[in-house]
Amino acid sequence: MSGIAGETEEKVRWGILATGGIAAAFAADLVDLPDAELVAVASRRKESAEEFAERFGTGRAYGSWEELARDEAVDVVYVATPHAAHRVAAGLCLEAGRNVLCEKPFTLNLREAAELVALAREHDRFLMEAMWMYCNPLILRLKALVEDGAIGEVRTVQADFGLAGPFPPAHRLRDPALGGGALLDLGVYPVSFAHLLLGEPSDVTARAVISPEGVDLQTGALLSYDGGALASVHCSISGGTATCASVTGSEGRIDVPDGFFHPERFVLHRDGREPREFLADPADGPRTSLRHEALEVMRALRAGERESRLVPLDGTLAVMRTLDAVRERIGVRYPGETEQPALV
Repeated sequence: MSGIAGETEEKVRWGILATGGIAAAFAADLVDLPDAELVAVASRRKESAEEFAERFGTGRAYGSWEELARDEAVDVVYVATPHAAHRVAAGLCLEAGRNVLCEKPFTLNLREAAELVALAREHDRFLMEAMWMYCNPLILRLKALVEDGAIGEVRTVQADFGLAGPFPPAHRLRDPALGGGALLDLGVYPVSFAHLLLGEPSDVTARAVISPEGVDLQTGALLSYDGGALASVHCSISGGTATCASVTGSEGRIDVPDGFFHPERFVLHRDGREPREFLADPADGPRTSLRHEALEVMRALRAGERESRLVPLDGTLAVMRTLDAVRERIGVRYPGETEQPALV
């Protein structure tokens, strides 16, 4: 990237593509970072972009995605559209020479994800999925403990994420054209948590309750690994779950009792010892902050890296491969998909 790598005194200039709730949350965190500058926003409605720009003090408001993609004064674009549009939106930016942070789930399927990765590598641009959980300091502490053998060999991972609803048929979470259903919107978190600790599974089994529109209202999946470990993941848009996670090893267990993908604490249990609680550092900001993924993007750009160490592209592809496998098992396919999801 011209003008940033190796020059830490310069601010990283951000553009935001889309103006919905997640775009606003990201912008609110971004404007508080001294090394970041929000310089442009784009929407398919010029009025929406102008309102967003006024709200967050953004310099330029575009009424088309293409205009933002062509803005050479933008170092990196945060793609915050619904995930059914990620392939098109992120692809426009990469082809125009922009670096991209793309909201999760990365795309609808593995094929689209692989196309974006190929574009990033063809155009020598940075690309990262906005899996903010992977950048969370307390999650990184948990991962380090597991890797250091604090609970021995990992045997099981469990995680759930469910919303109570009910969501009407017209809601985006039930719209097949928007990639609706529990799995991609919510299940990506439990699946990504399992991948973080165990990697890609060798086998996937799954069951789901399907809506009349053809999306999953709730899905449960069992991920199996060659070493004998298992991961049990569950997601739902028809019942609020505890949103907790647990990692069990041969010598102990780690429990994340609430909001596992942005936790305030977790508890380490080891055989023969008192439980030990790990708390989030207040200096890291509120648990809902998206600042850590922005900081990781800016670190990588300044270092001249084309992908994140915390959210590597091969890992994103592996998660998408698992999500495709789950969808193949439960029989969910989205409009325009001409191929069966890839099998694990």
